[in-house]
Amino acid sequence: MNLLEERLRMVIGADGPLPLDRYMTLALTDPESGYYARLQDIGGSGDFVTAPEISQMFGELLGLWMADMWRRAGLPEDLILVEAGPGRGTLMADALRAMRRAAPSLADDHEIWLVETSESLKTIQKERLEGFDVHWAASVEDLPERPMILIANEFLDALPVRQLVRRGDGLVERAVGLHDDSLAIVEIEPQGDVPAGLPPMTEGEVIEIGPARAAAVRAIAAQIASQGGAALLIDYGHEMTVPGDTLQAMKGHAFHPLLEAPGEADITAHVDFAAVARAADAGGLSVHGPIGQRQFLLRLGIEARLAQLLKNADRETGAGLTAGFRRLTDPTHMGHLFKVLCISRTDIGVPTGYVTEEAFGTRA
Repeated sequence: MNLLEERLRMVIGADGPLPLDRYMTLALTDPESGYYARLQDIGGSGDFVTAPEISQMFGELLGLWMADMWRRAGLPEDLILVEAGPGRGTLMADALRAMRRAAPSLADDHEIWLVETSESLKTIQKERLEGFDVHWAASVEDLPERPMILIANEFLDALPVRQLVRRGDGLVERAVGLHDDSLAIVEIEPQGDVPAGLPPMTEGEVIEIGPARAAAVRAIAAQIASQGGAALLIDYGHEMTVPGDTLQAMKGHAFHPLLEAPGEADITAHVDFAAVARAADAGGLSVHGPIGQRQFLLRLGIEARLAQLLKNADRETGAGLTAGFRRLTDPTHMGHLFKVLCISRTDIGVPTGYVTEEAFGTRA
C-alpha cells in the first residue's frame, strides 16, 4: 500500500466513497503522490508514447498548421502560441522548427504558453525549448486574454470523467469505496448534475460524462470568441455520445488495475467528441470535425514530408520514418481511433485541413 492509498482510505473512511472523477483527480494531480508529480518521462522508457514522440513529422505539420491559421486570423501581433498537455515539449519544439522556416516572426516574436502541472516535465520543457519566450499556466483558464492558436494533443483524455450506470428506471454513479479492506468500485446516488439528452441505456450499461472536459473546452472557446484565433484538439475517442466504460490505467505500456497503487499509473478515458463539440459550439464559433487523424495528416501533406525526409535518410533512419508514418496514419493503429477537432472564429473561414461539409452540425 502506498502513501496515496493510505490517504484515500482515510478520506473514504471519513466522508464516504469518492466518485470516480474525484479519485482520478487525486490519483493524477495530488501534489505529493499524484501521477503527474511522479512523471519523469514519456516514450519508450515511460508508461505511454504520444504522436510527437513517434515522428517529428507530426509536430512539424502542426507547426505549419499554426502558421497558416495565424495568417488566416490576420497576423495578430499579440497572439500567443499555446500547447495544452505538452509532455516533454517535443511537439512544440518540432512545430517551432517548422515555423521558423515558414513564418519566422511567429516563432521568434510571440510568447509560447504551455498548460502544465508537472514540475518535472516543466524542467524538461524548459530545456527543450531553450531560446524561446516560454511561459507556463496551470490550466487553460489561467492563460492571458489574448488571441491564441492552441494545440492540445492527448490533453482531454486525462481530464476526469464521471461514470453513470443504468439501474432500473434511474441512474447511479460509480465511486471508489472500501470492500473487504480493499479499494473497490461501488455505486452511489449521482453526486452531480445528470446531463439531459443522454442516449438510451440498458440495465447495467455505463456512460461517461466529462464536466472537467466541457469546462476546459468552454474556456478555450470563450477566449477564441472574445480574442480571436483557433484551437486544434487531437485525442482518441468516439464521434458520438454512446454508452461504454473506457476508463483505463496504463503503466509500462501495459494496462494496469485502476485501483492498484493509485498515483503510480496514468489514468485516461476516451474522449466523447460530440460532447466536446457541443461545449465549443455553445460559444457561437466555427467547429469542424472530428475527422480521423489519418485524413487530417494526409491533407496537411505528411506523405510529401515523408518523401522529402527519405531523400537524405540512411536505411535505418528511413525505416524509422516510414514506421512512424504508418503508426500515425494506419487505421489499425492511430489513424482512425485518434480524431481531430478544430474550434475557430468564423472570420477565419474553413480551417486548414477541413472542408466546408465537416462543420459540426452540418453532417447527417
